[in-house]
Amino acid sequence: MGHDHAAHARGGTSDRRWLLAALAVIVVFMVAEVVAGLLAHSLALVADAGHMLTDAAALGLAVVASRIAERPARGAFTYGFTRVDALSGQANGITLLLLAVWFVVEGVRRLFDPSPVQGGVVVVVAAIGAVINVLATWLAGRADRSGLNVRGVLAHLVSDIWAFGATLVSGVVVLATGWLRADAVATFVVAALMAWTGLGLVRAAGRVFLEAAPRDTDPAGVAASLVATAGVAEVHDLHVWMIGTTETAVSAHVLVDPEFDCHAVSARLRSVLAEQWSIGHVTLQADHVDAAGHNAAECADAHGEIHVAPAPLP
Repeated sequence: MGHDHAAHARGGTSDRRWLLAALAVIVVFMVAEVVAGLLAHSLALVADAGHMLTDAAALGLAVVASRIAERPARGAFTYGFTRVDALSGQANGITLLLLAVWFVVEGVRRLFDPSPVQGGVVVVVAAIGAVINVLATWLAGRADRSGLNVRGVLAHLVSDIWAFGATLVSGVVVLATGWLRADAVATFVVAALMAWTGLGLVRAAGRVFLEAAPRDTDPAGVAASLVATAGVAEVHDLHVWMIGTTETAVSAHVLVDPEFDCHAVSARLRSVLAEQWSIGHVTLQADHVDAAGHNAAECADAHGEIHVAPAPLP
């Protein structure tokens, strides 16, 4: 199966430009929000800025991971560097979870000892922040969203839009009623969004590291489609796993009916996996089977696409 490395490189460069544009927007506003939050004595604004820091980190990691993932497989890294995508996603998720814990602790303290909050500043900054995050989400969304990097970035940015909404509401409540604890309540909402997003990223990365099948790929369904192929007597030792967030691999031992050519059957099976399941990284061991259902002969492949079982000992 061919692969257009030049096209992939062009796509990666374009993605990085969109991500860098979103990063610039986020960083500029994040600095402004920290200053505004300190001046307004608003923990909710500082919490939002902390969330935006994780957005900036996610964007930065996505850019770096995108560049590293383009490196070809070499040396000890026979699968290449596709799992860098999952590594950065996991790092982003853990960071979000840790920040969520910290903001909950600070929010509890503010519930018992509320600080004076300038509601007008909170409202203005939150409204601008929501617009900025919509712009950053649009920019990042122009990149390829198939990888965990960009999906993680978008999850960050979308949750930030909701967080700014909660902060905006708290500012309005402070202005209208003078109830200062609304700032702490908004902080809890931001922390909950951070925890939800972070947990999702950690779980998604964990599926890659544990070599689970993709959520949209049912191993039982894969086995059924292979067994339904003409000439296949049995399929066992089937493994379906994610090499990275965008690439799936399959390996299996296939027993072929004696009247069929096992190389031709293997070729059909690879076509089935590519067309029905979009899986191109396939390793098959194909053996003929006798009338009793036992291995009768091993198939050899001069091109090495079928892995041959060793001959039985005398």
